[in-house]
Amino acid sequence: MFRRIIAFILLSACLASISSAQKSIEGIITDASNGDVLIGVLVMIPKTDLQTSSDLNGYFKLEAPEESTHILVSYPGYINQKVKVITGERLNIKLVEDLFRTEIVSTGYGSLKQAEVASAISKIEPDQFNQGNINNTFEAIQGRVAGLSIYNRGGDLHRDPIIRLRGISTIGANAQPLIVIDGIVGASIHNLDPNDIAAINILKDGSAAAIYGSRGSSGVILITTKIGSKNSKVTTTYDAYVASSTVARKVNVMDRDDYLAAGGPDLGGETNWQDEVLRTGISTTHNLSIAGGSSKTAYRFSMNYRGIEGILKKSDYDQFNARGRIQHQALKDKLRIDFNMALTNRESNFSFEEVFQYAPIFHPSAPIRFNNGAFFQPILFDNYNPVAILDLNKNDGNRRILNFNIQTAYDFNDNFKGVINYSQQYIDNKQDEYYSSSSFFRGFYRGGLARRYVDTDNFTLLEAYAQYKKQHENLDLQIDAGYSYQEEDFQSIFLELGDFPSDDPGYDILETSADLLNGASSGLGIQSFTSPKEKIIAFFGRVNLNFNEVFTVGASLRREGSSKLGEDNRWGNFAALNLQMDLKHYLGMRKWDALKFRIGYGVTGSLPTESGLAQDLYAYSFTNGGTVSFVRAGNPDLKWEEKSELDIGFDFALKGYKLKGSIDYYSRKVDDFLREKRVETTVYGTDSRYENGGSLRTRGFELSLQYEQFADKLLRWTPSLIISSYKTVLQEFDEEISFRGFVGPGCGCFGVNRIAESEELGQIWGTVFSGVDADGQPIFKDLNGDGLVITDAGSALQDRGDFQQLGQAIPALELGFNNTFTYKNWDFNAFFRGAFGHSLVNTFRINYEPISPGSIASYNRVVTDLAPEGLEVARFSSLYVEKADFIKLDNITLGYSFDFNGSTAFERIRTFISVQNAFVITNYTGLDPDPVLQDISESQNGFVNQYFANDPLTMGIDRRNTPYSARTYTFGINVEF
Repeated sequence: MFRRIIAFILLSACLASISSAQKSIEGIITDASNGDVLIGVLVMIPKTDLQTSSDLNGYFKLEAPEESTHILVSYPGYINQKVKVITGERLNIKLVEDLFRTEIVSTGYGSLKQAEVASAISKIEPDQFNQGNINNTFEAIQGRVAGLSIYNRGGDLHRDPIIRLRGISTIGANAQPLIVIDGIVGASIHNLDPNDIAAINILKDGSAAAIYGSRGSSGVILITTKIGSKNSKVTTTYDAYVASSTVARKVNVMDRDDYLAAGGPDLGGETNWQDEVLRTGISTTHNLSIAGGSSKTAYRFSMNYRGIEGILKKSDYDQFNARGRIQHQALKDKLRIDFNMALTNRESNFSFEEVFQYAPIFHPSAPIRFNNGAFFQPILFDNYNPVAILDLNKNDGNRRILNFNIQTAYDFNDNFKGVINYSQQYIDNKQDEYYSSSSFFRGFYRGGLARRYVDTDNFTLLEAYAQYKKQHENLDLQIDAGYSYQEEDFQSIFLELGDFPSDDPGYDILETSADLLNGASSGLGIQSFTSPKEKIIAFFGRVNLNFNEVFTVGASLRREGSSKLGEDNRWGNFAALNLQMDLKHYLGMRKWDALKFRIGYGVTGSLPTESGLAQDLYAYSFTNGGTVSFVRAGNPDLKWEEKSELDIGFDFALKGYKLKGSIDYYSRKVDDFLREKRVETTVYGTDSRYENGGSLRTRGFELSLQYEQFADKLLRWTPSLIISSYKTVLQEFDEEISFRGFVGPGCGCFGVNRIAESEELGQIWGTVFSGVDADGQPIFKDLNGDGLVITDAGSALQDRGDFQQLGQAIPALELGFNNTFTYKNWDFNAFFRGAFGHSLVNTFRINYEPISPGSIASYNRVVTDLAPEGLEVARFSSLYVEKADFIKLDNITLGYSFDFNGSTAFERIRTFISVQNAFVITNYTGLDPDPVLQDISESQNGFVNQYFANDPLTMGIDRRNTPYSARTYTFGINVEF
């Protein structure tokens, strides 16, 4: 018995010694984004009372039981981590910021934490931008934001892209989103270099954009520029790159031998006209910035130079941009002053986009010049020597933009502040054209032709608002209220003069024109325009209530008046209401790191682009000694377009915040379009008047996903995916069924887009091709079975029984798929962009694919595998409407960052190589499968008819003058001192 007691005592002592065995756990805790040490981080042993916190160096040490395998790490504003303990090793713990809680999102006239946002707002920062030869803001974010469609087909250097946020928002007002840069409402995006951007917030739904009232219907893009940090040393950054652009795809046409074999005339030469007008464009960019700050002041100054060449000869520009921003605090830090100024000067050679139209079809058997040096220029309908167009004529211009903004904010106490914002912007544009007297393209029949266009646009903004914030135990209250005054005036003048004594001065000596000297009114063209002062006055308010960061309610109201509208309809009310709920909190969903529900409803408006539509318009003509004509009747009852929108969305995170995303469904309705209509002359004295009428509805969804893989290892892969889809139905329209979109001469087509009530926009209609008859004529299906086939698309509506829908111009689905890899000092990015379900009308094929003796004598022919054998006559039909689904490797970049630890000369150097438009997978036979969401029209033996250009209801027509797409290779370097 005694022995058993002794054995028990020894065993108990042994077990006690084992259970009391301890081990030390130590490590360093830093911020994963910037490497800064984190002080006061709580470190705990699960299921025990053992804990400690990190010191001033981010270091911690904790004695824990030997059997401990994990620690819990927690810090406000960061994601909690469970970290595995490795015996004998010091832990290196990197905490990731909980952006769902702490990220600040700009909302217009203020900001909110991400956890408080109840509207559909997307935020994008420079590390998410497209890289390479990126020369404007829209190129930087193309394909990166769900619901934001940006298309600049061919990458035209001189034309703004077509931008649609959640589809078409108007058919008669401004369809482009409102741009706000550092508080300047309506600031020019052309005065901003992408290198100066700190963040972009896109207000996508009506509840977010309603605070901007009449200018928010097409969405709002809020841009914040970079600024230095207070109490920081001076940092100098230099960015530079050189880029080489080559044509990615040409129009496939006959060479000389094939052309002669097909019956084309031998004109004594052999020329590849596309090669003659194209080149390798070499572009360079230099950006220098200086930033820093003291205890009271932060600043940043930058200069940017861009020398950009297009792949079309004589298409280029030189641009200099400078920007400065200073923030200063005074009066015991209660007063904050933020001043910024930007200046841009751009000298452009526009070249001639018509060269893209004529280079594929000019005779491949013709010489460029005759033996005497004169250009080969036969007299043909709508066909000109493209080299002669470039060499004999000039088309250049200049744009200068200056804007400044001063914002002062004063904190009256911890809860209440006032803000005053004053801005001005000045834009001057000039474009000069000269067509030589020896140029058959526009100049020959006028003895030389000069055109000059000049405009100025001045803009003033004054806003004052107050903000009240109060934090209670479980409630955060924020109230904003303010006043806005905007004033803008626009002036322009256009001159067209001909019959010059010499081509040498060009447009520089307009006074030598015989049209002017001899009073030849038939050749003299003068147009001038001065807008009345365009004024917008608004009063606005917004309230946000946040209950313990799990439930948020927001409401806003803007009361706004505009001088552009009729006397009795100048004022409108634009209201919004939204809420968000933290479903994870309410439903106890432990597997979800975050799950937030949002719903919002808002009303916004649209103004006409022109002023004076409520007043009568008269025009003066030089004919018959000077006459005045009544052009357009004013409409004193003209009012706002109005858009109402409902948005329902979810924001979520899973797997330790590695998987994050959002999904939105929206429904928007636009009422009372602003449109120019044909009216009764007997009633109004003229046949033109702007009126309100009609409505459309758009429904769509958006999905955004991002996942971080291998986040704790040397290799990190971060894929992201955005998907968006929408449909727009014209619910009410004050016209009968109509067809729009002229696609070319002699092809029997004067309307390819069907516009009708209760039907989708973007429909492409026409006859259905079924074969070729013995005479080379196309055969079409008799769809209505009446024994007659109507092939003329310009025929009366009742005769279109043999027409049906052939395609849809608006994609059914758009996506962007980004992949970012980092490994040690290397970074690699591959970005894919695609669109599916849309079609394009291939106008090159319509006009130049069929081969007949008459056509082959005047034009080269387009060659595709889709051409029916024996077809000689061009008629628009399903034969020329092609599916244009595509997936592009839009951007691929490889970069390397050099380490300079301890260096006094450099902070960082990164080099990179990039390829844009690396490849495209598509069955479309044209140049570019990107959707055409708005028609650009084209010239026919002259200048573009502006009546047909920029029509938002005409879509899906791939015009012959669309610039060729380029493939660009870029090498760049980023240096930080």
